[in-house]
Amino acid sequence: MKLIDKYIIKKYIGTFFFAISLLIVIVIIFDLSENVDSFLKHDAPWQDVVFHYYIPFVPYFINLFIYLFTFIAVIFFTSKMAGHTEVIAILSSGISFKRFLYPYLIAAVLLVCMSLYFSNFLIPRTNVVRREFKNEYMENLVRGAGRNTHLQIGKDEYVYIETFNAYKNTGYRFSMEKYDGNELKYKMLADVIDYDSLVPNKWTLHTYTERFLDGDQEYIVRGKEKDTIINLAPSDLYLVKEDFEEMNFFELRNHIEDMKQKGMEGIKDYQFEMHQRFASPFAILILTFIGTALSSRKVRGGMGVHLGLGIAIAFSYILFMSFTKAFAISGNVSPALAAWIPNIIYCVLAIYFLKKAPK
Repeated sequence: MKLIDKYIIKKYIGTFFFAISLLIVIVIIFDLSENVDSFLKHDAPWQDVVFHYYIPFVPYFINLFIYLFTFIAVIFFTSKMAGHTEVIAILSSGISFKRFLYPYLIAAVLLVCMSLYFSNFLIPRTNVVRREFKNEYMENLVRGAGRNTHLQIGKDEYVYIETFNAYKNTGYRFSMEKYDGNELKYKMLADVIDYDSLVPNKWTLHTYTERFLDGDQEYIVRGKEKDTIINLAPSDLYLVKEDFEEMNFFELRNHIEDMKQKGMEGIKDYQFEMHQRFASPFAILILTFIGTALSSRKVRGGMGVHLGLGIAIAFSYILFMSFTKAFAISGNVSPALAAWIPNIIYCVLAIYFLKKAPK
């Protein structure tokens, strides 16, 4: 690696972390001023505020805006290099523009790897702590799934529950049906079901009726109380706001498969989240090339022109991503395509700017 490569990588990484660190401090100050009343109202210990909310908040915030600030960092220090005619000197020495992009590519790949690790493994762990604090002292993240919930819990097995109390893990007006093809073989009804948290999938039925059907024959069993194992978890019966934030990649993938099997609603949100965790980090590469191509040319107006155009492109990317997410959740576009559409379009834009860059 040449000295100029080390110089550019150091400038890139250093400018990025300096800029994001400044913004994190500003955001924490504004967030604290906004939520201090809630902390005081709920008697939140200040050590929990620091270690359970704001410290876990840092990697989440870094990853949320990583592609935006890599873009700004590239434009900022490359514009300064162009303004000081350093870029002209490098290209005039015989180094091609493709070779000039090499250290930018290395630095961007490092940040892509960091973002992939943050998105899929680190942030889900820190979010567990942050969301527990948020649920206790700021807002209730758990809410009921509503009335009349229907789920498929296995092959030809279906359950229905009229209402479910997420705090007591108690359901009311429960029924379960098992089929052999289109023929009903078993049906269970219970006025109340309680979850036993000590044994996975163990439920206690209260005032229950069981019907066993075999052709024209029917056998009925009634009772006051019975323990049974049902492929059903309390979390299937209530909604946790954006609970995918606590799932690493493998947990999220398995949860999506489980939702498909049980016919649960809201699966598009989880699918989009899974694909976005890979699409967003790769935006760092695309925006790095756009930023380098834009700011490597010395223009009248200097850094201000580059920063203005660069910020406009970055925010248009964020806006476009919001639109595609809305289309994915509404079902008009597949979540995978919606997550990658901004990258595809801005990749074409990057190729255009690279062709127009100074050679």
